[in-house]
Amino acid sequence: MSCFRMNLLHEAEDTLCPVNEPNIEVPNGATGHYLLGIIYRCTGRMSAAAEQFTQALTLDPLLWAAYEELCILGVAEDADECFSEATALRLQQEHTSTSALEKSNFANENRILTSSLPSSLGDIIPKQMKQLHANNTAEVPSYPHVRATALHVQNSTTSNVAQFDTPSPTATQTSSIVPPPLFRNAHAYQNTISGDAPAKPKANGSNQPLRRKYLDQARLKKVSGRLFNQSSDSMPRRSARLSRDMTINSNSNSNISQFGGNGTDHSSGKLRVNSSTPSKLCSTAVRSVQVMKGKPRATENFDEGSRYEVIDEMWTDNVPATSSSASTTEGRFFEQDKAERIMSQDSKVAIGIRELLGLLRTLGEGFRLSCLFKCQEALEVFRKLPESQFNTGWVLCQVGKAYFELVDYLEADHYFELAHLLSPCTLDGMDIYSTVLYHLNAEMRLSYLAQELISIDRLSPQAWCAVGNCFALRKDHETALKNFQRAVQLDSRFAYAHTLCGHEYSALEDYENSLKFYRCALQVDERHYNAWYGLGVVYLRQEKFEFAEHHFRRAFQINPRSSVLMCYLGMALHSLKRNEEALEMLEKAIATDKKNPLPKYQKALILSGLQKYAEALEELERLKEIAPHESSMYALMGKIYKQLNILDKAVFCFGIALDLKPPAADLAIIKSAMEKVHLPDELMDDDL
Repeated sequence: MSCFRMNLLHEAEDTLCPVNEPNIEVPNGATGHYLLGIIYRCTGRMSAAAEQFTQALTLDPLLWAAYEELCILGVAEDADECFSEATALRLQQEHTSTSALEKSNFANENRILTSSLPSSLGDIIPKQMKQLHANNTAEVPSYPHVRATALHVQNSTTSNVAQFDTPSPTATQTSSIVPPPLFRNAHAYQNTISGDAPAKPKANGSNQPLRRKYLDQARLKKVSGRLFNQSSDSMPRRSARLSRDMTINSNSNSNISQFGGNGTDHSSGKLRVNSSTPSKLCSTAVRSVQVMKGKPRATENFDEGSRYEVIDEMWTDNVPATSSSASTTEGRFFEQDKAERIMSQDSKVAIGIRELLGLLRTLGEGFRLSCLFKCQEALEVFRKLPESQFNTGWVLCQVGKAYFELVDYLEADHYFELAHLLSPCTLDGMDIYSTVLYHLNAEMRLSYLAQELISIDRLSPQAWCAVGNCFALRKDHETALKNFQRAVQLDSRFAYAHTLCGHEYSALEDYENSLKFYRCALQVDERHYNAWYGLGVVYLRQEKFEFAEHHFRRAFQINPRSSVLMCYLGMALHSLKRNEEALEMLEKAIATDKKNPLPKYQKALILSGLQKYAEALEELERLKEIAPHESSMYALMGKIYKQLNILDKAVFCFGIALDLKPPAADLAIIKSAMEKVHLPDELMDDDL
């Protein structure tokens, strides 16, 4: 990753796949294959990149970034196949196996804890209890979030220690406060033993009423006497118990008082172990004793998590052998409730996996169609999303891009504006949004957008593209070019910035540099059809019609739904005197986008050159309904009327063309044609 971010692509590739070790596995599984695919794509090896992205998606079906890259390369399979029901079953099976492994580890850990503790905890002296507490809280060197325990050392059993503990705070957060013990159950045992002597009132005073606290303590004494003192012979006298309680209380009070109030460590801001935990354990133990006595089992609250469930099992394991039948019944109840909870959790996971994959199917299919420039189909897929998913920044940007490719700039502006309002700090797609505002001649809004993006991140290429479009709209091409070059400098892999530089050089008639930047864009992204289109326009202006036709056709192969590309391809074919092919392509462009005036004008121009004047006039009349203020259209109508010897209509059309303020280059040609309207045809200028 470091080499990749420093643009040292070969070093990054050698690190992932050493040359002298061809059979070595790519590290980090799916993410390693994804990074390798990105490196291959940046170095122009598209087929190898596609293989790596496919491998990453096979290892991790939820790695959306890999599917996104496959869509950008144009080789992604249908989202229905990638995020299918088979994928859902596979993910569910993986989750089930992982969940079963975690549960077995959890049960093994608690069995180790139970077997390692003595059968009667009443024999543990305070010094031993303190030593156990110290061992439980000893941190493992070099692993501050994992603590060692004497229980693991005694049993020589490996375990997932971090599963039973929360991460410890840093040295600056801990100050002098002792961290909680490793096992919650061990801490519960410790508090249970020392529960005969009540803790300081301030430890629990804010958590529960005074009456309930003393009731819980009384119950704890009663239950601990029943569970740990098996017979009257082993039960110490009351005076002995009191003296022992006082001894334990004096040794453990300092530890208990450190967890005061509501169980929150105010010095570190992290949750700590609450000293009111024994009261919860007390109620659980009372329920176990009631079952052993044959009382009906009350409705128990198991929403407190698996922690109390495991504690119940551990209390039950210490019941005397005379109550084995009741203990078996109790265990059966616990197993049944546990199975029901596991089934409920697994069913929820299965439903969640199906819902997630259903959402990814819709988003993936819409994005895939959008990358294939099937914009109308992509819009239909995105409209199937629920409202909460549709009204998100990413989806609205995709919808705006689809309308932009359909040359519907008003709709594109609407959705891009919504996306920017919902996610004002998201920069992805804002370069396209600035181009939309450029085409709409919304100078003030474009300027405001550029300032906003610069204030968000002045090191993003999208922001400088917006600034460049703002100056390009003002016809300040040199300043615009500087801003686009700044975008290229910030991110050399941003293909659209290279293309915009090429457009500005083309506007300045610096065709050599224009070709250079278009080619740089294609080196970054071979499917960037705007660069192929730009190359075609340059070659068309240079009257290199064969080169122009080749590049327009390459752009058309990438985006076969663009009426603009069809029109320019028709123009190149017409320049090559392939008029039939040109008319066929222009007809296709008109059918694709009936609102685009350019193919209609070019068709009328070709028909006029073929001396099909009636058909040309019909096409121009239809064009007048779409673009009534085009001066070139009236100039062509005047030329056709002159050819038909309808001189009054010819003069009238030339006059309208002049009134519409044509460009300076066309103004002199139209005036010259109007002055020569009464001259013979051979003296007419053919530049119209």
